[in-house]
Amino acid sequence: MSEKPLQFDRTISFGLILAIIIQTTGALLWAGAAEARLTALESRTEDAPAVTERLARLEEQMSMARQSLSRIERRLDAQD
Repeated sequence: MSEKPLQFDRTISFGLILAIIIQTTGALLWAGAAEARLTALESRTEDAPAVTERLARLEEQMSMARQSLSRIERRLDAQD
């Protein structure tokens, strides 16, 4: 058995090379846009815990205000 050296077909056209370059460029642009979206989402989620804490405090204050209102209404009803 005689071993033949590895040979490549040299019929790669300019169109094929251009298509590969365009696809690679598109993939890099897509990856860059995806990274920008992820960065924006990460910055939003960093602010979310502070908003959640504030919302919990507001809910507790509303609960206390409802209790106070209920006591005031009972006293007014008792006076009549």
